[in-house]
Amino acid sequence: MPTGADALPLFFDLARLVTPSGAEREATDHVAAYLAALGVASAEDAAGNLYARLPATADGTAIFLCAHVDTVPAVEQIVPVVVDGWVTNENAAILGADNKATVAAMLDAVRRVLTDGALHAGIELVLTVGEEVGLLGAFAFDASRLIAQVGFVYDHAGPLGGIVVAAPGQNSIELEFGGVAAHAGIAPEEGVSAIVAAARAVTAMRLGRIDEETTANVGIVEGGSARNVVPARCLLRAEVRSRSTARLAEETAFLLEVAATAAAESGCGLRTTVTPAYAAYTVRKGAASVRLARQALADVGIAARDERVGGGADAHAFVAAGLDCIVLTSGMELIHGPEERIRAADVDAMSDITVALIHAACPDQRSHEGVVP
Repeated sequence: MPTGADALPLFFDLARLVTPSGAEREATDHVAAYLAALGVASAEDAAGNLYARLPATADGTAIFLCAHVDTVPAVEQIVPVVVDGWVTNENAAILGADNKATVAAMLDAVRRVLTDGALHAGIELVLTVGEEVGLLGAFAFDASRLIAQVGFVYDHAGPLGGIVVAAPGQNSIELEFGGVAAHAGIAPEEGVSAIVAAARAVTAMRLGRIDEETTANVGIVEGGSARNVVPARCLLRAEVRSRSTARLAEETAFLLEVAATAAAESGCGLRTTVTPAYAAYTVRKGAASVRLARQALADVGIAARDERVGGGADAHAFVAAGLDCIVLTSGMELIHGPEERIRAADVDAMSDITVALIHAACPDQRSHEGVVP
């Protein structure tokens, strides 16, 4: 009888570790030790990403699996508990299902393949760091070391079965307004408020969901030095995202134009910085990644559905490197907040999906199972 899933206890072990971006050491060490116990060697790169490879034992399509070990900051200790079938944090803080539930599922799937002696066409693991602060680990990873050209990242909220077929590009934008400081009570007319200029700019911007493919946001406002000083500086940190490269450029240009107009009308200077974070992509029709994902989901009895999303994931880095890589939903809900949760059954189900992916990529194993490739 094939070895069953047992990812949940491993997820609990990983979730208890406090590993925000930049402090992932405990998680990477735990993963490396788990792999070593399976007889799988891993190596850490200069960025802190962990890489492991299982050489092929049969013909087929080699695949790589990617998840990130960092989380957003936790304001309380993470104590995972199961309540009515859902894994949550006993404390009012994140759970870390994003993305440690996936890490656990991938590792458990490797355990099952090795324990069962199942044939496979080559499996590579990439466990990244710094995902939550801009996909830093994935973009730092040397993708040329991968033998596999087809990969899977499980890092999108929503019920299992989702296949991300389109994802946005993002521009990060800094707008620094420069005014003139003055005493707010004695000589306010001698000052020029950078905050007023920034406020005028924000008021004129198109923010939130602009169209089906495009969003914009001002997330950080910093300015002023004291309550009684006309502020000489105000910094806005903003972003624009779109699944359309043309619309991304248009909305970025509009945001900059609005800011320039507000600065000029207010008598302020303006310094702008636009940093492309990642590029939009649409998965090509007939991609091997999608074919294998649909087959694996069908094999475990989960209906596949296409998703067009507004968030970034490590897959952006691999797609930029020319690889056939897609994002799959991982069952997590309400991520990055104190109500984050995931069904306990879905953690093990992700292990099942991963094993099914590995088998789908290996015709010899599917024949051995009595499935016609």
